[in-house]
Amino acid sequence: MIDIFGKLLIAVGILFDIFGCIGLVRFPDVYNRLQASTKCVTLGTIMLLAGVAMISGSGPICAKSIICAVFILITAPTAAHAIAKGSYASGVKLWEQSVVDKYGEDKKD
Repeated sequence: MIDIFGKLLIAVGILFDIFGCIGLVRFPDVYNRLQASTKCVTLGTIMLLAGVAMISGSGPICAKSIICAVFILITAPTAAHAIAKGSYASGVKLWEQSVVDKYGEDKKD
């Protein structure tokens, strides 16, 4: 039963990774692309690693997958935030159909 649940987690994780990659290619600007890659790929990769941990049972593979999941959970949003802030500071424009620029509104005050 745990193997089936682990394989299901792996399959759903791969789907999230694929959707994140599609969003990375299809979205119009760097900020939307960061959203797709950070949220989808982070969740997908963590689900994939959780499925690997469940299938492997206990031992070094399980420990390594948990360590990798924690590392991805910490570093991926931090890196996306740094890239977005650097892009905004260097003058990369938002998509012309963007509705709200909260960071720009906060800088004006």
